[in-house]
Amino acid sequence: MNIDSSIGIEIEDAADTRPILIIPYMWIGDFVRGHTVVRVLKQRWPNRPVDLLVTSLCAPLVDYMPGVRSGIVWDLPRGRLAVAKQTGLAAQLRAKGYGTALVLPRTWKAAIAPALARIPERVGFFGEARFGLINRMRWDEKSKRLPRFIDKNAALALPAGAKLPPEWPVPQLRVPPEEAARWRQANGLGTGPAVALGPGSVGESKRWTYYPEAARLLAERGFDVWVVGGPGEKALAQEIVVAGGGKVRDLTGNDLRNGVLAMAAASVAISNDSGLMHIAAAIGTPTMGIFGPTSPYLWAPLNGLAATVLTTTKLSCQPCQRTVCTMNDHRCMRDISATDVADIAQRVLHEAAPR
Repeated sequence: MNIDSSIGIEIEDAADTRPILIIPYMWIGDFVRGHTVVRVLKQRWPNRPVDLLVTSLCAPLVDYMPGVRSGIVWDLPRGRLAVAKQTGLAAQLRAKGYGTALVLPRTWKAAIAPALARIPERVGFFGEARFGLINRMRWDEKSKRLPRFIDKNAALALPAGAKLPPEWPVPQLRVPPEEAARWRQANGLGTGPAVALGPGSVGESKRWTYYPEAARLLAERGFDVWVVGGPGEKALAQEIVVAGGGKVRDLTGNDLRNGVLAMAAASVAISNDSGLMHIAAAIGTPTMGIFGPTSPYLWAPLNGLAATVLTTTKLSCQPCQRTVCTMNDHRCMRDISATDVADIAQRVLHEAAPR
């Protein structure tokens, strides 16, 4: 075996061409972070194709992930077992001849289709007592050597008990510049410097309070401002547009590809701890992450951020990881001012290389 000294992961049998399936987490940010798992697998087995199970929502991301052969789009309902859909998925997986399946979620349901498909090697953590469904069980999910979500997921791509590399390979989303330029032209967005705002998140407590005021300040300083997100952010986007004026555009919608291209075309992105933050960072757009109830150590992108924005107020409850604030009237977010964020964004824009 040879060693890739850059990340310390052993390269194994190059003659092995059996396909690998990853069952990832389907939240957008977690799905993006799952690309690290792809990169670890491709380092170990450069000639084994890697496929991802994917929901309709996350499917556009696969088109921009190097090292992924294809995405298998299959929407399983969250609230029920859906035996018929599991059986249909298993039949599709069986036909592809996978040699290995990595089941990242800990749930019983996530492991059913790979087991029904009789994939020979099914790797996952103990989770919900998945005996028989997972046949390469890992028991160290809660060990001190795997403190972060990314550590747990990427460790599944290595042999059991293997020494972890000093750094994991970072997620990558490669968006062709010409595709981003065509998207910008098609939407009438000009060619000037633009700030993309990601005001949404899963969990109300992670949403920064002052996006409307920040949009106004940035527009007054001459920047185009784009509000990016899903249909759930439409009302907030309209509020931001009204506050910011004519240089602010609402780009929220149902297609995640629109969000990917917006983050690729922007000069800088400002986002809560959310999927869009991970998308922008994986693309390489200078990204400002605003953190309140969550820990940047645990949840910031591996790619690194142009700025990690936190309140200077010392709060005993922070980080709480709660989806709704129950203490201190959301001060972890309310004490981050719009002026500070606009000033940091302007500095980041000036420091960033021309895009």
